[in-house]
Amino acid sequence: MKMWIYNDKHFFMNIRGYFIHTRQKWVVKNTLNRLLIRFVLFVVILLILIPFKTKALNHEASKMITIQNETKEKVVGNLLEANVTLYAIEREGYLEKFRLEANGGIQYFPYWINVSNEAYWPQLFYKDIIQDGKKELIIVLTRGYGTGVIEQFVHVLHNTETNFGEVYGEILVDNPMAILLKNVKTKLTKSEAIINIGNERTVIQLDKLGIDPKRLFSDVVTGSLVRFDVLDNELTAIMGAQTSPLGGYIGEFHITYEFKDQMYQVKRIKFIPLETS
Repeated sequence: MKMWIYNDKHFFMNIRGYFIHTRQKWVVKNTLNRLLIRFVLFVVILLILIPFKTKALNHEASKMITIQNETKEKVVGNLLEANVTLYAIEREGYLEKFRLEANGGIQYFPYWINVSNEAYWPQLFYKDIIQDGKKELIIVLTRGYGTGVIEQFVHVLHNTETNFGEVYGEILVDNPMAILLKNVKTKLTKSEAIINIGNERTVIQLDKLGIDPKRLFSDVVTGSLVRFDVLDNELTAIMGAQTSPLGGYIGEFHITYEFKDQMYQVKRIKFIPLETS
């Protein structure tokens, strides 16, 4: 009986050991299978994501190159006499974010805009336009141009002494269109254009200019041709006058400015008719 019990116990211990050993093998095998499945899934996911990641990186790299190209400054004007250089960034057909190097310092003009066409790049003048013995810096910007159209704006900078040295301060210039509206009266008929500036009256015979009376505006138009220049050391706005969309040009207004009450205001207005042959 004792021997049977011993053998019975020994038998069960062997069975128990067998199952334990089998379970351990199963656990190891199952773990390896799970690891293999995870590895395969990882490789599959990696193969899927790599092209998208590469595409995204290429897109970002392309975007960075584009931004770098857009943000590269270029010299758009300089005056050796005034020792000034004007820089700007070209973007989407316009020059913007202007930077002026002058008097050993740097000034920024982030709201200035000019077309990127080099034929219409900023014009710089260094003239004594207020006849005080000191020269002013005049910068003319072109915002638009086309057939029978040009739109310019002027910025006049005075050299000013500050605690940080000499800097250019911008001075307000009265709007030329507002000046014309307040000081000029016009009338347009089928045969003539009448322009009154104060007591001075100018009458233009339209037939002498070959202007078709069937295509006239309701009045003389002046807003599509606006230029600035320095004539005889005076800041001058030049505004074309038209009576019809095509071939209706009759002359131009010259608005001469003077520095008064800390701004540039109208000094005189003159109409110069188009010369007929």
